[in-house]
Amino acid sequence: MEILLHITETLSSIMWGWPMIILLLGTHIYLTLRLKFPQRKIFTAIRVSLSKDSQSEGDVSQFAALATSLAATIGTGNIIGVATAISLGGPGAVMWCWLTGVFGIATKYSEGLLAVRYRVTTQNGRMLGGPMYALERGLGMRWLGILFCAFAAVATFGIGNTVQANAISENISMVCSDYISPEYTKMICGFFLAAVVGFVVIGGVKNIARWCTALVPLMALLYVLGCIYILIINRAYLSDAINVIVSDAFSLRAVAGGTAGTTLMLAARYGIARGLFSNESGMGSAPIVAAAAQTKNPVRQALVSSTGTFWDTVVICAITGLVITTSIIANPEISMEDGGMLTKKAFAMIPYVGTPILTFGIITFAFSTILGWSYYGERAMEYLFGQRSIVFYRVVFILLVYAGATMSLTLVWNLADIMNALMAIPNLISLLLLSGVIAKDTQHYLWEHNLEEEFNE
Repeated sequence: MEILLHITETLSSIMWGWPMIILLLGTHIYLTLRLKFPQRKIFTAIRVSLSKDSQSEGDVSQFAALATSLAATIGTGNIIGVATAISLGGPGAVMWCWLTGVFGIATKYSEGLLAVRYRVTTQNGRMLGGPMYALERGLGMRWLGILFCAFAAVATFGIGNTVQANAISENISMVCSDYISPEYTKMICGFFLAAVVGFVVIGGVKNIARWCTALVPLMALLYVLGCIYILIINRAYLSDAINVIVSDAFSLRAVAGGTAGTTLMLAARYGIARGLFSNESGMGSAPIVAAAAQTKNPVRQALVSSTGTFWDTVVICAITGLVITTSIIANPEISMEDGGMLTKKAFAMIPYVGTPILTFGIITFAFSTILGWSYYGERAMEYLFGQRSIVFYRVVFILLVYAGATMSLTLVWNLADIMNALMAIPNLISLLLLSGVIAKDTQHYLWEHNLEEEFNE
């Protein structure tokens, strides 16, 4: 087991090292330039996400598709991940995380466009799409689509299931530690969580979307309100926090024992990596549900999809970074070396309700992530083995929710990181090779003001 852990840790660090960071960030910047900065239309995108194209083909509304993708994207990484990035890369990591989100909007936009453009309609009228269909129908690379789905199916059991269930059970067991033993709490939590997940996922995409539409706005609002309250408390330190975040992001100051440029390199490495991992732009997961949206044309849903990265990284991760940085400045006893505890210590500043709000946020974020990824896994399995495989997949997925709540997951985390990186590679190939198609549709529908026009393939 120790050898296996070492191997997976090494592979994970390689897969999410500088080559992957450069590939993903490079794709973000390339698409931003080629599409003439679609980030300029973010407020139009937000408006479209709140509208309905109910007469258009699709399984769920545009907002429901967005909520489902946000459910899978906004998770413990936004809460604990930003704190870890600050701990390892310093406050400057927040700036790089934010910049990654800004450029990542173009990639998430492109994924959503291809998902709708190359989606297919099944015999019973369901809409299916995602990188596998873009690879097959757009590029004739079905074999690469199969690889993407294989990596995605495995990833759903890790990052989309067991690690999230474990986060929920760990937090609940800490809250109940004075009354019930942690082992017993995790068993009860695992059984209850598996039952609720089973109830939701068996209802299919419409039921999943319904739950996500209800959960995502509530959990995000409570978390953001908590962050705003802390920023009001720390308002005297807000300008200092912004200054240190910006200066550290581009500082050539050497860290103790390091060389010139170490501060910038550490901030960039951990900030970019956390931003990429948090918003999932380029990973290929979000377009799977984007393909199910009722939308008049691919660009409308592309705009809606792009708001996911905006809310996830540009807003939530940035606010989290400011909360942690101002709290460190205001309370010198809080050390950046505390890592994942930084957010918890910051929220503890809110009297009585701070810790419960954070605990509720972690639990609901993790639960919604399970729901979102269950849909991704179903579509991957259906592409690989047909619709009959979905029942088998759901049974295994539900059983693993219980297992994840009761087991140690260091190995699973490493495998999940590897599978997520492997998912990204086929997806990035489709984005880069089909960038001409993306640019052509963007020019016609977005820049020539034809957003209300129906798509005719």
